[in-house]
Amino acid sequence: MAGGFGSRFWPICRDNSPKQFIDILGNGRSMLQTTFARFERICPRENIIIVTHRKYEQRVREQIEGLLPYQVLCEPTRRNTAPCVAYAAAVIHEQNPHANVVVTPSDHAIFGEDRYVQDVEQALELTSHCDCIVTLGVRPTTPNAQYGYIQFEEASSPDARNLHRVVTFTEKPPVEMARQFIATGEFFWNSGVYVWSLPTLRRSYERYLPSVAGSFFQLGADTTPSELEQVYALSESISVDFGIMEHAEDVYVLEASFGWSDIESWDSLYSISRRNAAGNSVVMGRAFLYDVKDTLVHVPQNRTVVLQGLEGYIVAADEDTILICPRSEEDRMAKFASDVELFNLKEQQEKAKATEQE
Repeated sequence: MAGGFGSRFWPICRDNSPKQFIDILGNGRSMLQTTFARFERICPRENIIIVTHRKYEQRVREQIEGLLPYQVLCEPTRRNTAPCVAYAAAVIHEQNPHANVVVTPSDHAIFGEDRYVQDVEQALELTSHCDCIVTLGVRPTTPNAQYGYIQFEEASSPDARNLHRVVTFTEKPPVEMARQFIATGEFFWNSGVYVWSLPTLRRSYERYLPSVAGSFFQLGADTTPSELEQVYALSESISVDFGIMEHAEDVYVLEASFGWSDIESWDSLYSISRRNAAGNSVVMGRAFLYDVKDTLVHVPQNRTVVLQGLEGYIVAADEDTILICPRSEEDRMAKFASDVELFNLKEQQEKAKATEQE
């Protein structure tokens, strides 16, 4: 799934260049490229399907060369994850109605890829002979209110010691509730990775989201843009979590053996980044730091920044805009982005008006 826009990573992420297409981790590859390479270890390259917004199709094909036409499915508008997954399932059904399917976001960070591959392959083995849904759960370390939580039965499944039946899904609880969840020891973070056979997936949609199933399962790789536009226009906007997982039976969670982060914000990137003795993390760019503590730097590789006297800051830049903001004020990011966008728009209008007058 590669259709989001990651607005909290402004200014390096914008609507025309969202998080999944950016080298957030400073490893030389975008999040999408990293995810694609990870799944090339799990299944044949031609079996990987990317669902994105139609305005990002060219960006996808530039970053992942040699994709076949059906491997990039373009949504005309965003309708959350349930329609996205149903569209992909319809295309997969044309090729293999008995396929085993992994649904994953394209913009999450994974630490320990060998263990990730092992866990996904274990889940695929389970769903290949069981009419069940398996999700990957991560042992929580902090009461993060931006994550979903999975409550699980303490007793492990006979199929695997690290496999538990799911009791409930809770999407983005308040911090105090998340703190209580963690205290019980009965909850995992929801990684957003779901594994199921295609027949199980389709039956789940037909039972719990019949309106989505009825329209999206009629689609295919040859669906015309106008037909796709009509289906999306009439579709409800709903997530797989709310639409299916919260109601489905025979859902299991496999405890992840790898490290994971949604990296949904600058501060979460700071929390997983390597830091020096002063608590500073230079993810990208060249930085000279003097009396600087607990600060994140993410600027283009060809940029040099000199910082003095900062403590607990975000310093981020693209080729046009520099952000210098206390990490504690990150929730104002949308306001910053909106003000800059409005200023740029007014400037463009004034230049256009001056040109007309000339």
